Amino acid sequence: MSYTPERVAELDVLCQFNLENLQEGLKVHHDASPATIAAFERLHEKGLTSQPDGGYLTSLGRDAAEQAQKLLIILAETAEA
Repeated sequence: MSYTPERVAELDVLCQFNLENLQEGLKVHHDASPATIAAFERLHEKGLTSQPDGGYLTSLGRDAAEQAQKLLIILAETAEA
């Protein structure tokens, strides 16, 4: 398994969620890129978000977002070292 452009787009969306405030969701706008819109829809289909155009993270989505954000931090810190 590898990171496809679709998976990278999904990871990017997951990294945009504010994990400090579960009451804060995201909404994809009509002028977003087609890749971003599709990523939001796939995350919803996978049960990670409450709505196909964003919404809130589900329990599984929160777990995924936490891992995605941790990975991004690790990679960023490793690049700076």
